[in-house]
Amino acid sequence: MHETVLHFAVALGLGLLVGFQRERSQGVLAGFRTFALITLAGGLCAHLGVQLGSPWIVPAGLLALTALIVAGNLAALQLGETGAGITTEVAAAVMFLVGVLALTGSLAPAVVVGGTVAVLLHFKQPMHLFAERLSSDDVRALMRIVLIGLVILPALPDETYGPYEVLNPFRIWLVVVLIVGISVASYLLYRLVDARTGTLLGGVLGGLISSTATTASYARRAGERPGFAPMAAAVAMVASTVMFVRVFAEVGAVAPQILRGIAPPLVTMAGVSLCLSVWGLSRIGKAGTALPDQDDPTGLRAALIFGALYGAILFTVAAAKEQFGNAGLYAVAAISGLTDLDAITLSVASLADRGRLDVETAWRAILLASLANLVLKGGLAFALGGTPMLRSVARLFVPSLVAGVAILAFWPS
Repeated sequence: MHETVLHFAVALGLGLLVGFQRERSQGVLAGFRTFALITLAGGLCAHLGVQLGSPWIVPAGLLALTALIVAGNLAALQLGETGAGITTEVAAAVMFLVGVLALTGSLAPAVVVGGTVAVLLHFKQPMHLFAERLSSDDVRALMRIVLIGLVILPALPDETYGPYEVLNPFRIWLVVVLIVGISVASYLLYRLVDARTGTLLGGVLGGLISSTATTASYARRAGERPGFAPMAAAVAMVASTVMFVRVFAEVGAVAPQILRGIAPPLVTMAGVSLCLSVWGLSRIGKAGTALPDQDDPTGLRAALIFGALYGAILFTVAAAKEQFGNAGLYAVAAISGLTDLDAITLSVASLADRGRLDVETAWRAILLASLANLVLKGGLAFALGGTPMLRSVARLFVPSLVAGVAILAFWPS
């Protein structure tokens, strides 16, 4: 008895929650009391269905609710009132079923669904604004991530091929989906911020997309305006710091059990980078700057290239470890870091997850690759921004490189 009362109370509370949100909207079909009654009606139908042993009471109740909604809309049309959509009507049907869920004992799903309905209804305006601000190119980017993740991925075989047993098409493409997903989320956020934004935000978002591309973009602008070099260097340092956020996200996705082992040295390195970023930003103040364009990270060609690169590095790392030990692996890590830190990070983490590498070797390879990537960005900064950019970047990158080398040399085994 007490359990049944609790279930009705949950149904009533969820109905009141959604009804409260609808009550604040103008011109809706149902409000505070109506939604509470709808969820209670769903609960009653479910309860009676159990008590009477009839599976038809819930469908009959839902059909009756639908008839009432149709009648209400027809009456509104006769009075000359026109609605803008059927959101409230659909929400009413969903909340009826939420009441059914609550009374059948599925309280957790009922609470989740009911709360989700309330949130979706409440955030109507921000969601519409988000959709309006997306350009056709942005929508195409979203569709490409759907193609990459929901069309191509399920079609690939989940089997291992080749020597060293590391080439699995499904798992390789799953990593591609992960990287493209991180990049596209950051890219869309980057596109949605104001054209002029804080230097810190520009560096953070740019680093989430690609720290190398961000460094190149800002260095190119510093080459055109030498006075811009300190700001460009600060952004490059921030982007290089955020690079470690990507590293931890990637390792957490493919090998979460090794996170604790690799965290201390890499967090220490990230902390040094963060301190240098703060120092670099403090030298230029809070001036805003127009964000440079970023390439769309969802291109199918780019995804295929990354997938091929990841597979090649995964195979090369396994072969180097097998043939030449840690020295060969570190050489591959350093060379790979010059081109793409994501691929070597995921390759090393994947092998560590399978027990092919120990955790210490994994974090050393990742850190070495990140230092090689920092050297590459320093070279890009000089090539595109000239001597003023090199001087500004050196003040931040050189201490970071020294700290990284010290961690590699002196961190206890």
